[in-house]
Amino acid sequence: MSTTTQDQNITHDDHHHDAPKGIMRWLLTTNHKDIGTLYLWFSFIMFLTGGAMAMVIRAELFQPGLQLVEPNFFNQMTTVHGLIMVFGAVMPAFTGLANWLIPMMIGAPDMALPRMNNWSFWILPFAFTILLSSLFMEGGGPNFGWTFYAPLSTTYSPDSTALFVFSIHIMGISSIMGAINVIVTIVNLRAPGMTWMKLPMFVWTWLITAFLLIAVMPVLAGAVTMVLTDKFFGTSFFEAAGGGDPVMFQHIFWFFGHPEVYIMILPSFGIISAIVPAFSRKPLFGYSSMVYATASIAILSFLVWAHHMFTTGMPVFAELFFMYCTMLISVPTGVKVFNWVATMWRGSLSFETPMLFAVAFIVLFTIGGFSGLMLAITPADFQYHDTYFVVAHFHYVLVTGAIFSIMAAAYYWLPKWTGHMYNERLGQWHFWCSVISVNVLFFPMHFLGLAGMPRRIPDYSIQFADVNQIVSIGGFAFGLSQLIFLVLVIKCIRGGEKAPAKPWEGSEGLEWTLPSPAPYHSFTTPPEVK
Repeated sequence: MSTTTQDQNITHDDHHHDAPKGIMRWLLTTNHKDIGTLYLWFSFIMFLTGGAMAMVIRAELFQPGLQLVEPNFFNQMTTVHGLIMVFGAVMPAFTGLANWLIPMMIGAPDMALPRMNNWSFWILPFAFTILLSSLFMEGGGPNFGWTFYAPLSTTYSPDSTALFVFSIHIMGISSIMGAINVIVTIVNLRAPGMTWMKLPMFVWTWLITAFLLIAVMPVLAGAVTMVLTDKFFGTSFFEAAGGGDPVMFQHIFWFFGHPEVYIMILPSFGIISAIVPAFSRKPLFGYSSMVYATASIAILSFLVWAHHMFTTGMPVFAELFFMYCTMLISVPTGVKVFNWVATMWRGSLSFETPMLFAVAFIVLFTIGGFSGLMLAITPADFQYHDTYFVVAHFHYVLVTGAIFSIMAAAYYWLPKWTGHMYNERLGQWHFWCSVISVNVLFFPMHFLGLAGMPRRIPDYSIQFADVNQIVSIGGFAFGLSQLIFLVLVIKCIRGGEKAPAKPWEGSEGLEWTLPSPAPYHSFTTPPEVK
């Protein structure tokens, strides 16, 4: 073995042979696997925290009237639940997966900027400690919804708004550093022979996501800074009496917010594009069209922001423009769904837990996509706007979309991460409890919204009582189902059946082998395929 090869192996395997042990190891680590693990555990803790807040919301809405919490506290729960799920659960989980998998998929020894990687993680717990501590301030925490529209977040907000702004800034800095790291790693550290069109789909989706993050996070920083100065320093960016414009806030916020929702789903597409071929024992159908579809979605995501604002009184030509652009974005998304289905078509399918979550993702994410298409129709949106129909739509996209794909990824790569196979029976229990309860939770919300029940309100008319009880029961069942996942992961880490070198027979992707110039999507098809 040549010296250079030995050196490379030392870099890869004994990255931290002399590193400090115990807690200091985790504080100081620059190893991409350790940092990926930290991100994943942090996101799971935030998922349970945000979920507990959702349980407060659903308990209050179990029957009409005000029973459990004050309306102001209810508003704080809806706000902080949204912020924690978006910035604390979904995004750090994807960043954790990126840290773990991208270097291994492209044959890199580590992420390109390992110390910045450590920093981008360790500022997150402080950001969320600041956000959660605002709930204990006099006047309470942020109570203006996760979209913090002015003037609710300026003129009428509590003093804890300053803490909210500070925590959002820190989260944004973390996201930008993570994105820079991903781009530099993919561009500079690919193995010899790994050309752009041989990159795994997960790597492609994350590369495009990272560009989106760098583009939109500064926009969010600008929005929260203007909120801060309007509230505490006497400026009038969003104050009509001082010459400002509250609708301008919505334009700025959604110019960040719409690409943001694609930031929370594009990595999911990469995960599903890795799992579906593996359990179909077939190459991914239409690899290059998937790459182009991902890039198209990213570009179009900058042209649709005002579809959140159809009821603000914009000119008709603007409503038409945003309506058509929004409908157009469903085309590349549809291409992806057809490609996944075509990959499964006549494949040698098996339905272990990762594949179950992936199939559920495809079906339920498509339901979320169709309700999004309904919301894109401007005259119809006047009816749906700010009702539970919108809540149903984005929870189908983000819970059965983003979170189910993260679950699928966890089951798929747990053997790789821990060296042990997870308990398949527990995994199946987790899947079936989750998929049944999540539909009991969110599907009836479509009908509540169509019947006119407004969102973010702690009380409601008596005619919505029965459906809200069903929804709340689904919510509690879904929350409890996630405890099965917690037990499964802990059991898997602590021991269990030793994982074979290729846990998923028939999948020979780069996840399991050292990099070679062979394209990621060249699977070997077992001879017994019918």
